[in-house]
Amino acid sequence: MKTSRAFVVSMTMCCLIAASLAGCVELRPTPPPLVVKRAQVHMGTLVTITAVASDKDVGYRAIQAGFDEIKRLEQLLSTWRSNSELSHVNAEAGLQPVQVSRETLELVVRSMEMAQLTDGGFNIAVGPAMAAWSFTERQHIPNDKELQQLKPLVDWTHIQINKEARTIFLPHKGMRVDIGGIGKGYAADRAVEEMKRAGAQSGVVALSGDIKTFGVLPGRDGFPVEIKHPREYEVFIAAIDLKDEAISTAGDYERFFERAGVRYHHILDPQTLRPARSCQSVTVIAKEGAIADGLDTGIFVLGPMRGMELVERLPDVEAIIIDNEGRVTVSSGLRGRLRAP
Repeated sequence: MKTSRAFVVSMTMCCLIAASLAGCVELRPTPPPLVVKRAQVHMGTLVTITAVASDKDVGYRAIQAGFDEIKRLEQLLSTWRSNSELSHVNAEAGLQPVQVSRETLELVVRSMEMAQLTDGGFNIAVGPAMAAWSFTERQHIPNDKELQQLKPLVDWTHIQINKEARTIFLPHKGMRVDIGGIGKGYAADRAVEEMKRAGAQSGVVALSGDIKTFGVLPGRDGFPVEIKHPREYEVFIAAIDLKDEAISTAGDYERFFERAGVRYHHILDPQTLRPARSCQSVTVIAKEGAIADGLDTGIFVLGPMRGMELVERLPDVEAIIIDNEGRVTVSSGLRGRLRAP
């Protein structure tokens, strides 16, 4: 009987101890996720990456993974680098096809799809015309004869792609491709995937005005992003919380010069090879950065009416268009999401 009673007492004590330990575990608070942020210069612009992670080390590893991916893509895609794949494609224009990496081929293919979607409003072959205008250097206004001579060189439908051989060929000497109008969004997409693999719970990759988010900021429904006023410096027209979305803005205030009170900006209409005049800015929100980045330029060229008609036909794409008179048009899916900045 003594043995039995001792056993019962022992079991009772064990239960009490276990309950006490369990209570301690339940009372121990889970540490909140940490938000870390860093900035570097890549692709000719300031790149800011924010990561939300379980601890600081994981967050910074995720940020570095994002920067490393952007740097790798820049070495393939940047036409400012003479040794990049796209620079090689341009150098061989009129001579021979150039074999490229999977990423370069994918982005050029997607660029051509974007051109088709926007009736040529988005055009990666418009580089020779951009060089003629020289917005950041000579600030030259080409005459009609100069622009007419460039027409055969800016026709994106002449770009030849062989997916099996993984080659790109520009059939006319002087042609060139430049993915600057879609490359930053694409790089943000790829950086986000690397951050996820490195353990980030959520975050933001911002290449100037091209921003890709994933997950949410602790305590929020997403990541807050403000939309610039195209005419008033450091003034914002609206704000929105993004969750697993990208946002990109094309505006006539980014690169321009003025002559006799006329603003000449870098978003050229591929039909006229002169600055598109229907919009002041176009902001696009989409699931992918590459889509948002390419569409904002294409819609800017299409103009407010045709541009918004396109947006309303596309799934998971929204837009805010400010026309040349300053009138604001918002797509149906954004109504109720925008708020005062």
